[in-house]
Amino acid sequence: MAVKKIRWYVKAQLGVLLLPAGLCLFGEAVIRRGIQVLAATSRVEGMTDPGPWFWYGTLGLILINAGVGLMVESGLLRGYPRQP
Repeated sequence: MAVKKIRWYVKAQLGVLLLPAGLCLFGEAVIRRGIQVLAATSRVEGMTDPGPWFWYGTLGLILINAGVGLMVESGLLRGYPRQP
């Protein structure tokens, strides 16, 4: 029974950690894309290459979905697993 509780705890905590990490990466991708568009339209000198915004956004969305899925799968809606 202890293994079941540990598995539940690990899934719940991993989901809680992956969701905000995914949101941060997705936000970074949006910022990088905005910098790229701004640099292309305004011809401002000194703007550096913003980097691979597409891959940041893709990884961010994967982490968001994984975090939500783990939280739902771990049974956070039911709460801590109880003894039968």
